[in-house]
Amino acid sequence: MSTGAVILLIVAAIVVLAIVALASQRASARRTERLREEADSHRTEARLHTTRAEREQAGAEEQAARARRQAAEAEERSQRAQMERERAANLDERAREIDPDSEAEVDERADERTNARDGDVRTRT
Repeated sequence: MSTGAVILLIVAAIVVLAIVALASQRASARRTERLREEADSHRTEARLHTTRAEREQAGAEEQAARARRQAAEAEERSQRAQMERERAANLDERAREIDPDSEAEVDERADERTNARDGDVRTRT
């Protein structure tokens, strides 16, 4: 081979290597840009999901607060109902104590009569 042909082959090889390097560099730049765009898209979507999550969390906390208030109100009503039941029971008991016609009074008088008769029977024998 002649020197000119060798030089031509070397120059052609350098040109081919330069073209391959340039194409590789461009492909790498395109890939990098695509990855940047994808990352940006993920960040945007992540912000959107974060906003939704914060909104849902706020709603859940608000609902929990309402539930706690309702539970406290229910407990308060339950306590008032218990107090009313106790008051009613006390008043009912007091009414039975002072009412001469109440069942308890009638039962006590009947017991007294029975005891008195039993005592009379015992003293006779």
